[in-house]
Amino acid sequence: MTVDRPDWLDAGRMSPLDDKLGIRITDHDPDHVVATMPVEGNQQPFGLLHGGATCSLVETVGSWAAALGAGPGRQAVGVELNVSYLRAATKGVVTAVATPVRRGRTLATFTIDVTDEQGRVTATARLTCMVLAA
Repeated sequence: MTVDRPDWLDAGRMSPLDDKLGIRITDHDPDHVVATMPVEGNQQPFGLLHGGATCSLVETVGSWAAALGAGPGRQAVGVELNVSYLRAATKGVVTAVATPVRRGRTLATFTIDVTDEQGRVTATARLTCMVLAA
């Protein structure tokens, strides 16, 4: 990790869906959160990375970014997700990087780029989260 994980946020505790998809948080600091996900096991019938799996990866990395920004005693929930698929991923691991567009008191918006192992952008997204008291 670029900076130490806050005691109040356990990045090792992922959701059951994240576990099924193989999503792992690999890096974070105040200005970005990075997560990876294998393509294998997350394909649609034609062998391409499933769009729903990509959305789950994007939602996870953006939600962790929002939670880190919200701080202890608060939680972040997604209220809008927009994803554009730019290139198919068929093997290896994809990486998602969330960067803040705006972190407000009640709303936080992030852009998320998903890339393949060659560094090519496979999807780009925008996630807005509402920040609530826990």
